[in-house]
Amino acid sequence: MLHDPNHLYIFDTTLRDGEQVPGCQLTTPEKVDIAKDLELLGVDIIEAGFPVSSPGDFQSVVELSKAVDNVIICALTRANKNDIDVAADALQYAKRPRIHTGIGSSDMHIQYKFNSTREEILERAVAAVKHAKSYVEDVEFYAEDAGRADLVYLAKMVEAVIAAGATVVNIPDTNGYCLPDQYGAKIKYLKENVKNIDDAIISAHCHNDLGLATANSIAAVQNGARQVECTINGIGERAGNTSLEEVAMIMQVHAKHFPGLTSTINSKMFTHISRKVSSMMRMPVQPNKAIVGKNAFAHSSGIHQDGFLKHRENYEIIRPEDVGLLEADIILTARSGRHALKHHLERLGYQLDKDNLSVIYEKFLVMADAKKDIDDEDLHTLLK
Repeated sequence: MLHDPNHLYIFDTTLRDGEQVPGCQLTTPEKVDIAKDLELLGVDIIEAGFPVSSPGDFQSVVELSKAVDNVIICALTRANKNDIDVAADALQYAKRPRIHTGIGSSDMHIQYKFNSTREEILERAVAAVKHAKSYVEDVEFYAEDAGRADLVYLAKMVEAVIAAGATVVNIPDTNGYCLPDQYGAKIKYLKENVKNIDDAIISAHCHNDLGLATANSIAAVQNGARQVECTINGIGERAGNTSLEEVAMIMQVHAKHFPGLTSTINSKMFTHISRKVSSMMRMPVQPNKAIVGKNAFAHSSGIHQDGFLKHRENYEIIRPEDVGLLEADIILTARSGRHALKHHLERLGYQLDKDNLSVIYEKFLVMADAKKDIDDEDLHTLLK
């Protein structure tokens, strides 16, 4: 599999890792609906499920494979023959199939999860990749808990699985443990010390247990990773995964720090797809969530509103329309200034001179103290 070193591959796992959130399971038709939107969004890979885990997951991978044409469809397995056989069966209709297999790489997992040795785990990793390769050309290997793995052993594992045929090597910070500089340094070490590293794409898969998933993923890209595994709204197990919309907008806002690096993401779809995933999974997006939270483009402080109305870039580094919102919100509260009140009154067709505006403003503050948020109906009442 030839890969473009100047392309950032976006691997969406909303329908696999994201769907593992308790109470947020989707039906197969719902998954197909979201997958079609992910294809329009421009993701490169959709992780469709973990086929061996349940008949429903198996069926979802089958149906997504039929429904999607231009995106790689990926199925997750553990490093064992049966998992891989079942995944290959589920992927039979995929135009561009990928098997994602792997095993623990930290001494913690080797000892306490597998009750095994480093040598034995290495053999199982290589055998799994070779078996997956007998079915599909595109094989991704995950070194689970790489965030806490010994670097020299991790490098040895990565070299061995690439030699066995892995086209992508995933370096997961499974527990969201790493600091960005630590995770970035781990990726850099692999780039510099694994002799066949250029034969595969390095992938970042970060969890948000300490709120660092996005920062860690960006640190990985800065150090040579060319695939980021993420979810819409940052949903996922425990505290969630890297948020797709955050990574895409960081790359857009800071493009000069990633010279020549491209992605196919259409950011104007973010508001739509965020709301669809939130609604289907019955999982509200926190109002202050970056990019897609309902307050992400809402200005309520008088000082901010005044500065924004004079020149929007004073308080906006992203234009709302770039993520599919019609416009920023100027929220009227008791903290709003005259400039914000005047803006809303003019929007409703009221033209007031300075003296009249001052009189109305004093009445507005009394109303805002009592009511907290002021809507258009309240403004009409005020002017009457």
